Order: sequence, then C-alpha cells, then structure tokens
Amino acid sequence: MTRRILQLLVGLALYGVGCALTVEAGLGVDPWTVFAQGLSVRTGIGIGWITNIVGLLVLLLWIPLRQKPGVGTVANILLVGTSMQATLAVIPPISGPIAQFAVLGGGIVLVAVASGLYIGARFGPGPRDGLMTGMHARFGWPIWACRLSVEASVLLVGWLLGGTVGIGTVLFAVLIGPLVHVALPLLRAGGRGEALKVSAGGTEASRSPESSASRAHS
Repeated sequence: MTRRILQLLVGLALYGVGCALTVEAGLGVDPWTVFAQGLSVRTGIGIGWITNIVGLLVLLLWIPLRQKPGVGTVANILLVGTSMQATLAVIPPISGPIAQFAVLGGGIVLVAVASGLYIGARFGPGPRDGLMTGMHARFGWPIWACRLSVEASVLLVGWLLGGTVGIGTVLFAVLIGPLVHVALPLLRAGGRGEALKVSAGGTEASRSPESSASRAHS
C-alpha cells in the first residue's frame, strides 16, 4: 500500500511536469491542455490552476453517469495542475526548433511514464478518463467513440479560445498510446501476470477478464 500511494503521488506530480514541458515547447499540446490553455488565455488564470478547476468540473459530470471517484481521482484533481503550474513558474523560456522538439519529446515521454505510475497504482481513473468510461458504461458507446467525441470537442473549443494546436498535438496523439502501453506493465503495482489492455489514449482498458466484464476502463 505504501508503494502504491507513493507511486500515485509521484506519477501525478510527474504528469503535471510533463504537461508543463509540452506547453513550454510551444508546438502544440494535448486536447485537454489546449482547452485549459484557451481558458487560461481568456481568464488570465494560470493554466495549471485551470487544469485543476476543469478536473473538478468534469468530476461533477460523473454524477449523472453514476461513476464513483477513487482516491486517485481526487488526487489527480489536486496534484496534476498544481505540479504543472509550479513547473511552468521555474522553466526558462525555450527558443529554437531543436530545443522545442527536445522539450516536447521529453514532455511526452514523461507523461507516458507518469501515466504508467499513477494508473499502475490502481487508485481509480482521473476525472477525464472517468468521464469517457462513464459514457461508455452509461450509453454503451465504444470507448474510442467516447474519447474521440470528448477530446475533439475540447480541442476545438480550446483552439477557438486561443489554445495552441500544432505538430505537438499530433505527436502527442500518435505517441502517447504506444508509450503508455510499454510503461504501464513495467510500472504497475502488483498483479503483473494479469491480462492487460491499453487504449489508444494511453489508459488502462482492463485489468483481468473478470474486471473487464464488471467494469470498463478507458
């Protein structure tokens, strides 16, 4: 249990650091960060704090979907944006395409490792993943359709609000799933012999045949 808690906390903190690196690279970020960035541009509130606020608001959408948050869900809301905001406050400006792509690549890899840590701790999904798995459970839509509809929507709204969409957005979408697919089995706390599936979005799809029959995971 001690290892799982530590793994959860470290994973969520590193996730925020990784997201901050992708933001600082300035080449485009993942859909939810585009959304948070757009809101930050419009409100003047730091993108990390916006990330926490959005996580809380998304959690409220779990109520009609009959989803129940876990410890990991609450920790996700509190830590990811906070870590992201703290990292952005200390990272020096990045200039030049080589440095930008290097920072972007490092951020994506760090997000993948962090995802393996916090998902592997098995304390419940983050609010955004829970929204999509809740839609899947409630409406019977395929996970990919839930993810596509939600992330396409927040990407479009975030871009219209002033969020950064670019090559980094594409690279994140292409690379994060395979990278987490590698990281999750290596970093998962316990139960390494259980069947494991990872979605294209880079989150745990099922832990075992029994769990997949009783509960959907993105």
